[in-house]
Amino acid sequence: MNPFLIIRCSFILGIITLAAACSPGAKEKHAMPAAIPVVVAIAEQKDIPIQIHTIGNVEAYSTVSVKARVEGELLRVYFKEGQEVKKGDLLFLIDSRPFKASLKQFEANLARDTAQMKKAEADVLRYNALLKSGVVSKQEYDQYHTNFEAFRATVKADEAAVVNARLQLGYCNIRSPIDGRIGRLEVNQGNIVKDIDTILVTINQTKPIYVTFSLPEQELSEVRRYMAQKNLKVEAIVPKDEMDSVAGELTFINNEVHESTGTILLKAIFVNEDESLWPKQFVNVVLTLTTQPGAVVIPSQAIQIGQEGNYVFVVRPDFTVEFRPVVLGNRFNQETIIAKGLQPGEKVVTDGQFQLVQGSKVEIKNILESLAQSSSGIHNQKVDTYE
Repeated sequence: MNPFLIIRCSFILGIITLAAACSPGAKEKHAMPAAIPVVVAIAEQKDIPIQIHTIGNVEAYSTVSVKARVEGELLRVYFKEGQEVKKGDLLFLIDSRPFKASLKQFEANLARDTAQMKKAEADVLRYNALLKSGVVSKQEYDQYHTNFEAFRATVKADEAAVVNARLQLGYCNIRSPIDGRIGRLEVNQGNIVKDIDTILVTINQTKPIYVTFSLPEQELSEVRRYMAQKNLKVEAIVPKDEMDSVAGELTFINNEVHESTGTILLKAIFVNEDESLWPKQFVNVVLTLTTQPGAVVIPSQAIQIGQEGNYVFVVRPDFTVEFRPVVLGNRFNQETIIAKGLQPGEKVVTDGQFQLVQGSKVEIKNILESLAQSSSGIHNQKVDTYE
């Protein structure tokens, strides 16, 4: 083929291609990129609780380590491990036979010495009459009077010994000092127990129950300020059971800050009738300080972080997006308060932000839902109140 002809054809083809590229239709297609699909949400106005979230530990309302007050053989156990008991319920029986024998002995001593005291008292009365008649001397009378006083002191000692013996006998029946739940049995039936030496069982009172938690010392002044105004609500949430929280009330702020951690200990009380909280259990704690009325909130996933701080993409009426810096407030569940930068009813992008820049054209994937929310949320807005 002629080389000149090849060059000429290539030149003509290049002109045709250039003309096609510069045509109005091609220019219009290049200037009209496809809309980016996004998901949006509408900024709403609600009453939002101001809360502090932390981790807490469940603590028994009271704990009693049951011990024997007398020594002897453990004859019987009246409960099962883990059982719920009431104050005054019989728990253990210690062999009472030695204590019954001691009581009888002291009662016999008391009876003997009482009889002797009565005889000495009669002698004193008789010698007192003889002394007045001058039959006996004052020395003889004093001797009988002294004997009477000695017997009276002996009787008082005997009475005290009898009372103590009865107490010792009563200690053979060991009863629950509180309402609570029995723990593991430490000494089995048949063993010899020693007084104030061995823990027999531990009882934890679980109704009501405490949850203790710590907060940074920087939060102390705010917590005390709101606590002075009203009782503060505390919620305890068992991990993996977030939908079922337990409500309680803040009752205690420790009187000092832990110097090594810079935190302060707080305690809340819970009725716990269903025993959903268990001693030594870890729980998520939510302390509600107050409620912020009329706060503008959006889903937290709409918030982006850039070099200049937090921002969101706001969808304009012409379906282009605006880069909007925002100032954040507190978070509640999956929503965040916008302290500055948004108005109620504005649409923000919650999914698809990574493809957007200022002025990007968007296609709202949940447009029907968004329009429905817009019509009911702006003109007839529902305000949720969290108490």
